[in-house]
Parts: sequence; C-alpha cells; structure tokens
Amino acid sequence: MVQDRPVRVERKLSAILAADVAGCSRLMHRDEEGTHVKLSTVMTDAVHPAIAEHGGRIVKNTGDGFLAEFPSAVEAVRTAMEFQTRIKELTAGEAEDSRVAFRVGINVGDVIVEPHDIFGDGVNIAARLESIAEPGGICIWSAACDHVRGKVAVEFTDLGEQNLKNIDRPVRVYAVVQDGSSTATLAERARLGPLSPPHLSIVVLPFANLSGNPEQEYFVDGVTESLTTDLSRINGAFVIARNTAFTFKGKPVNVKRLGRELNIRYVLEGSVQRGSNRLRVNVQLIDTEIGNHLWAERFDKPIADFFDMQDEIVSRLANTLNAELISAEARRAERATHPDAMDLVFQGRAWFNKGLTPDCMARARSFFENAMALDPGNVEAMVGLARVDVTAGGGLITDDWSARFAAAETTITKTLSLAPNHALAHLVLGAVLIFTNRAAQGIAECEQALALDRNLAGAHALIGHAKFLLGRGAETEAHISEAFRLSPRDVMAHRWFLSIGNAKRQLNADAEAVVWLRRSLDANRNYSIAHFVLAALLARLGELDEARAKVQAGLALDPGFTIRRYRDIASAWSDNPTYRAGRGRVIEGMRLAGVPEG
Repeated sequence: MVQDRPVRVERKLSAILAADVAGCSRLMHRDEEGTHVKLSTVMTDAVHPAIAEHGGRIVKNTGDGFLAEFPSAVEAVRTAMEFQTRIKELTAGEAEDSRVAFRVGINVGDVIVEPHDIFGDGVNIAARLESIAEPGGICIWSAACDHVRGKVAVEFTDLGEQNLKNIDRPVRVYAVVQDGSSTATLAERARLGPLSPPHLSIVVLPFANLSGNPEQEYFVDGVTESLTTDLSRINGAFVIARNTAFTFKGKPVNVKRLGRELNIRYVLEGSVQRGSNRLRVNVQLIDTEIGNHLWAERFDKPIADFFDMQDEIVSRLANTLNAELISAEARRAERATHPDAMDLVFQGRAWFNKGLTPDCMARARSFFENAMALDPGNVEAMVGLARVDVTAGGGLITDDWSARFAAAETTITKTLSLAPNHALAHLVLGAVLIFTNRAAQGIAECEQALALDRNLAGAHALIGHAKFLLGRGAETEAHISEAFRLSPRDVMAHRWFLSIGNAKRQLNADAEAVVWLRRSLDANRNYSIAHFVLAALLARLGELDEARAKVQAGLALDPGFTIRRYRDIASAWSDNPTYRAGRGRVIEGMRLAGVPEG
C-alpha cells in the first residue's frame, strides 16, 4: 500500500505589519457611515499607495484593520511611517475623539504561507505589538528593530520586556518616536502595563441551544446577534463584534481568561430551550475580573411568533442590562483610587436611578459636574447634567425650576451639536420641550430618539405623559404600556405608574388613579411627588388620615415642597383647559390633605 506523501508546508522569512483603527467600535457606534467613509479614504489615499511603493502586500483585511507582508523590516517601517504621516495630514482638521488613527505592530518571523493568509508566531506577535501601540504609533519587536537601526531615519524608545497576550515568553518592544511623541510618555505606558478594559465592555457569547433540535439553531443565533446589536446602542457601551463572539460557539469558556484575551469587563451568556409549546431563555451576566455572576434572568413564554418573541426578549434584556451595567460600573468606580470622567458619569447615573429626591439629584449633579471638570467635552456627562436639571424641574423638587429648564435646554442643545445621533440626548430635549409647554415638539423629539434606538422605553413613556399635558389622557396608558412591554422592570417604572395615575384622574377616575399611585410608591418609595399627588386623591375620596400620612412621608423626602411650588411649575407645563381643570382639583386635594401652602 502506497502511503500519501505529506503535504509540503510553504514557509518563508517575512516582515509582518499588523494595523488596526484605535477605538474603531466606538467610532462606528457614534457614526457608522461617516467612519466607514473616513476609513475608506485613508486606506485609498494613504495606506495602499505606501504599501505598493515599498513592495508589500495586504494579506487580509480584518474589519477594523489589516495584515500586510513585506520583504524586509526596513520596508515595513518605511511604509508605516509614510502612511501614519499621511493619515495625520488627512485628519488634521478633525476632533481628536472622531479621528481615524491606526496602531501598528511590526515583527520579523518565519511564517507559514497560504494563498490568502499567513500564520505563525511572527504574525501573532505583530498583532500583539499593534495592541499596545498608541493611536498613530508604531511598536516593533527588538529583533526587527535590529534590522532597521541605521537604515531608517527614526529614533526608537525602549519599552522594555512586555508580556503579550497568548505569547508564552516576554518580548522586548521598541516604539518609533515620531513628531509629537514623548519618550517619557511611552516609557511610562510600558511601566504601567496593558490598559484596563473599557467601561461597559462586554461580549455576548453564542447562546446554547438546549432543544436538541438543530433546526432551532437559527432562532438561538438570532437572539445572540440581535442582542449584540441592541447592547451596542447603550450609551458608552463597547460590544465585541458578532464575528469574534461566534468563534467561541460550542466551546467551554474560562470567563477570566476570556476577559483578558478580549480586554473586556463583562460576559453575557445564556441558553434557549424549546418545549412543545413554550420557550425558555436563561441569561447570566458575569464579571470577568472576579468570575462572579452579577445578574441572572429567565424568560418563560408561550410560543406564538418566534421573531416577535425574539424582539421582545432582546429588548427586555437590553433595557435590564443597561441598568445592571450602570450599577456594576458605579460599584467599580467607588473602588477606584483615581476615578476618571466616565467613572464619575456612572456614579452620577446610579444616583439618578435611585429616586427623585433633592438629595439623589444633588449627588447625581455633583458627579456629572465633576466629570465635566475632568473632561469638558464629555457628552455622557453633559446628557446626565441636562437630565438632572429637567427632572428636578419636572419632578417638582426645586423652586428654581425655570432656571433648571433653561439650563437643561442650553446643555442638551450643545450636546446634540456634538453628537447629533445621541438617542438619549434627543429624549432629554423632548422632556425639556414637554415640560415647557411645547408638548407637540417634545413628542417629535421622542420619536426621533426611538428612530435612533427602538429600545428606548422611556421615550414611549414620555410621549404618554405629553398626551396627558395636551388633555388627551385617554391615550396615555397605551404609550406607557409599550414602555413596559420593552422594559417591564425599568428603574423609571415609578414615574410611568404616576403618569398613568395622572391620566386616570384627568378622566375623573380617581379610584383607579389611586391604584396606579400606590403602584408607583411600591416601585420606589423615594418618589416625593407621588406621595403628594396620592395624598390629594385620597383626601378628595375622604381618606383624610391616610392622606395626611402620605403628606408627611413626602415632606420627609422633600421638606421644601409647597402648594405654591406645585401650582407655579404645573402651570408652566400646559395651558390646555382639560389639563388645567385637573390641576385645580389636585391643588384642592392637597389643601385638604395638609400640604403647606408656601
């Protein structure tokens, strides 16, 4: 029997250049089409000409970067220097946080060659060198540096021995010193080691199909892909791309190791199981640093329409995870020795979510202001500050409500000039307009927010409140119900219950309104205005003892609340006759319940 001869593996010594766009996921999240155009432009005008001029070839594109091969390290370094300089020229007029900037790693190694790819340790090391380079910078292995010294007019900074991911030995690394680079800064980065994972960085691992039916794989994969897309809409989220996540499908995963490999903080994993007429989805959120489960949820639903159910599961998960991740990031920030601007933003969001009291809003405002002091252009801090101002005025917890509304409008208008597609910013502007007697315009802004983020449940709720201010309380509950469909356990549920209660009292259904107000307080006892409105309704229904107790509970949260404040602020919201008549009945009930006149 003649044995097959072993297939000969082609190898050769090559210089390898690995490059990627720094912060590409963040740039694509902000402006997908604009970033694609910019990347295409720099590849055409800078990268491709430089590679061709120096005898290289692009082996493959990697989505946010590329891998190239050269006949020598000298030509690889000359190429990188040339296109990095050209890219800086092309992007000179752009804001730094929206600029396309490549990180480059260069190595020399014996590689396995295939028609459309190259493999080997030399390739892996080049990719890891790229990951520690600065945006616009070039890192090179010491062996490659030896080939280049004296042949290319550049200086190198010794970054010392570096432990690179998945490389079992330390590698000595040098950085090319370019105009504007600081030797001290590069050395300091080397001393500090790898950067910590980005805030809200997460990978959605492919959900497991527990049904035992391969035909259900398309649904299971669809849940994973849709959730990956929807989580990327969370403000500030860094979500690992679907193609990377699916390389782990069906494989056992060590979450701590995965966190280090992908440089992420959180892993979302789950399973889907279909019975004869029901579908069960289990999901867990895991902290990669300590390997602990932070949150788990189970969805158990009758099978009706697969894809409608998939949309509902995904939207509920995205909304719940938004709140869970904010809470987790805030806990991390509390432990930070030197919190950065985004650490402060997450602490501000966490305080904002606690409840509408003067103390909670003051603490939230302080964190957002401190974040802006560190980073004046921080869009998330600006949105948070505007949100606090409009909520304080709309929630009747301040006497300077007019100034708060004006400040919120100024801040959010500036924010939208910097980030015109920021869904939450459009929602906040919608709130400003709604609470300043411009409800129709506010509804339009909320609809724009939903066009940008279909899972933004609060936009539906705010539209429902706007309908109440327009005297159309009969329409309110449907909008709030849609918000609850998307986010049944939302941290803002107490406000939504109040909106339905307000709509019911506008329809002269005070007994029903009381039920909704009680649900509001069950959801969050720190909601002072709900105590006062419930007290007014109870007083009108003759329940004076309970009404007076609710007033005292409200005053414990907001000692400065008065009928005068309610009358002044609520008068500015709307001049609709139906709304104004209902407001008069609330004032009458507050007097009966013993709210201070002011």
